[in-house]
Amino acid sequence: MQKIVVKNCETAAGSVQGSGDNEFTVKPVIDDIAKCSANFVEVAPQKTAYGYHYHEENEEVFYIIRGEASVKTPDGDIRLKQGDAIAFPANVSGSHVISNPSKTETLLYLDFGTANKPDIVHFTGTENGLIVTRDGVKPF
Repeated sequence: MQKIVVKNCETAAGSVQGSGDNEFTVKPVIDDIAKCSANFVEVAPQKTAYGYHYHEENEEVFYIIRGEASVKTPDGDIRLKQGDAIAFPANVSGSHVISNPSKTETLLYLDFGTANKPDIVHFTGTENGLIVTRDGVKPF
């Protein structure tokens, strides 16, 4: 990051990612990610974001801005409400996927953490994953 950044979660530009039940909107807070990553993420009712995964290199923190969330973890589901934060270590015990259990309200949270590259992202319980480098993302 080369300069001070101010973004508002309501007006920041975003893009829809995923599809079907795993569809969400990502609004980057930091566009030129160097040492940390920060995104506002919106998840429509009854949808999930990103899929069940963990990172080998990057720790993540989710802060719930609006709505309620259910987070699947290796230790079971954790319910979160507005004002709650949850942190995930960079190993299999940090496996997670966040979903919006509401039938009417959009979930809005801040997803932030380290941005070490390369990073290996594993889709927990599968042989699939991603290699994240400064040049892009490659599946394995």
